[in-house]
Amino acid sequence: MIALRGAALSYGGRTLWRGLDLDVRPGEFLAVVGPNGSGKTSLLRVLLGLQRLSSGTVAVDGRRPRRGSGVVGYVPQHRTVPPHTPLRARDLVRLGIDGHRWGPWRPRRDARRAVDAALADVGAAAFADVPLGLLSGGELQRVRVAQALAAGPRVLLCDEPLASLDAEHQRVVAGLVDRSRRDHGTAVVFVTHEIDPILPFADRILDLSADHGARTSHLGTA
Repeated sequence: MIALRGAALSYGGRTLWRGLDLDVRPGEFLAVVGPNGSGKTSLLRVLLGLQRLSSGTVAVDGRRPRRGSGVVGYVPQHRTVPPHTPLRARDLVRLGIDGHRWGPWRPRRDARRAVDAALADVGAAAFADVPLGLLSGGELQRVRVAQALAAGPRVLLCDEPLASLDAEHQRVVAGLVDRSRRDHGTAVVFVTHEIDPILPFADRILDLSADHGARTSHLGTA
């Protein structure tokens, strides 16, 4: 699903990482760790088609990454939402289905059904019609996972989605991502500073070290 060969990324005269050879298979859960500034989020930006490599090659589902690809789902870091934000939970999930499309947002016959199913899968059906600004941190992250999974992506990229969550909600969110990859064969790349909650789920760890290198280590499959 994901393949990088001889990949390097630099900003100006600073190299974040280089010589990265990596394959992530369907259904695999890859955790990405490293110190601040080591290029963890930048790796996700490369896979999202938002950042070009300085050298080397990258392919997602056999193609060069591109913005707005329906093949890729994305779960961002937890951030609070202003209390008067007009979007409801179901509206955010709907953007995961139609938000990448150009032109008018056309209603789809099965859109509501898909939204309801995605919310139910992450245990968020009870607050489907609640404004985002009224959701707790854990509830909001459930909705963001539902949004990322609503279109049935083959690759799921997670950018520190456990940050600012308590231990219980960290376990819940990590478990939801793991269930998706097991049920649907989704390839997961999970950037995190909180390694303990995902150790039961991760197959491998990619360590982007401060010396610009990268190494992977295998874990026992949960």
